Amino acid sequence: MTQWFTETLHDGVAQALTIDRLLYRQKTDIQDLIIFDNRVFGRVLALDGVVQLTTGDEFVYHEMIAHVPLLAHGRARRVLIIGGGDGGTLRRCLEHPVDRVTMVEIDRSVVDLCREQFPEVCGNAFDDPRLDLVIADGAAFVRDTSDRFDVIIIDSTDPIGPGRVLFTAEFYADCRRCLTPGGLLVNQAGVPAVQGSELTDITTALRTAFADVAAYMAVVPTYYGGIMTLGWASDDPGLRRTDEATLADRAAASGISGRYYSPAVHVGSLALPPWIGALISA
Repeated sequence: MTQWFTETLHDGVAQALTIDRLLYRQKTDIQDLIIFDNRVFGRVLALDGVVQLTTGDEFVYHEMIAHVPLLAHGRARRVLIIGGGDGGTLRRCLEHPVDRVTMVEIDRSVVDLCREQFPEVCGNAFDDPRLDLVIADGAAFVRDTSDRFDVIIIDSTDPIGPGRVLFTAEFYADCRRCLTPGGLLVNQAGVPAVQGSELTDITTALRTAFADVAAYMAVVPTYYGGIMTLGWASDDPGLRRTDEATLADRAAASGISGRYYSPAVHVGSLALPPWIGALISA
């Protein structure tokens, strides 16, 4: 008999994936975690009943959440990742000429399991000497740290459960304090077709701390609704206007060659369809 994993994150719609082989399931102190193989999307990780990544399309999300801010900034040396326990964002950040990546993940078991079950996602990133892995609450970290970062990437779950605090104006203000002048923050901002209010709330909260707030897009098939948005916040509006030629030069210098990311895709991702643009209109 076929087993199904059903995600009911959104009110009124659901998606289901066959569990062709159950590899792991455990309710940790923080969240309910399941790993299984699916015949279409490969290996799947879900937390609290919500698909977080699949080996079939993880490259889209990880390339876009890492390469876009780092190449737009162009001179980032210190990067902070909040969340991202699977190591995919970390791996892409370490492809750039950064000096240090601090990664703050609340649940050590996610890191350990992903290193074991998703080696193709994280690669050798967790062994890189430029990594400073901190097992802690991300909101508390940015509230208390004296460190400063050129780019902050918030690779979090949706604003439910332990991830809720990472979508507040207070958290964004603390992030702003942690950024160097001209720094850039990006975060996952949901699927606008079914989470439009989430994108609106995120950009509204970001505007309390940053002068230039926007969003950009990526197409991730296993996130129900397809098109997902990522939030963008900086005090330097020029970062959003980095041209394709400059991005291409920076990507070539760093050896960046994505399966989804390209300089042209980067520029196009910031051009929002009017219906999505209306969700973030001030």
